[in-house]
Amino acid sequence: MPYIAARDLTIEFPLYHLGARSLKKRLLAHSPLRLRQDEANRVVVSALRGLDFRIGAGERVALIGRNGAGKTTLLRTLAGVYEPVGGRLEVQGQIGALIDPAAGMDQESTGRENITLRGLFRGMDEAESAALAEEIGAFAGLGEFLDVPVRSYSAGMQVRLSFAIATVMSPEVLLMDEWFLAGDAEFREKAREKLTGLVEDADILVLATHDMGVVREWCTRAILLDAGRILADGPVAEVLAAA
Repeated sequence: MPYIAARDLTIEFPLYHLGARSLKKRLLAHSPLRLRQDEANRVVVSALRGLDFRIGAGERVALIGRNGAGKTTLLRTLAGVYEPVGGRLEVQGQIGALIDPAAGMDQESTGRENITLRGLFRGMDEAESAALAEEIGAFAGLGEFLDVPVRSYSAGMQVRLSFAIATVMSPEVLLMDEWFLAGDAEFREKAREKLTGLVEDADILVLATHDMGVVREWCTRAILLDAGRILADGPVAEVLAAA
């Protein structure tokens, strides 16, 4: 059964190029909550600090909070991008991550080549991968740009391609950042229809967003983050009232 469990989860990032001792002292003095000096004498920022939570099958969880609260960092940690420096994290189940539009994309290859390689990686044969490329290209509205190197795509085109590739399979644990609502109005509507199906099929949804309308529509639980810590965790209506 899919689940996510975190106990005292801590993520820290070192700040490099801070060689001057006086600069370190000033930083530590003015930011005592999220900055500290580690055992290697480096100044590190505490992106997530001692998080405790458990998410079970059937839950739809929104990560909310102002910019810099730690929402995307937590999503990336759940996806395995960041390694905890403290505590424990267990994620059981097949993960699908809609976090970074450029993740896993070869900028020098065409859209078709990126899709075909992704299909082959997932065990499809060449014919299946070719059919997948046509399907994704049509959904993303790439037209002739399907055979153009991805580096020449606009930001919106890259988002549409990444979204279409990422949503081909239905994962057990779906991790999403709010970039999925990017793009033109027509594509946003197509994306919403696709995502509604993904959300319904997934055993667990974890969504980071500022859009409270989406939170109320899709989520049953909310976790309010601030400065890397959990301020509130519970039913959506209760947490939004406290935010």
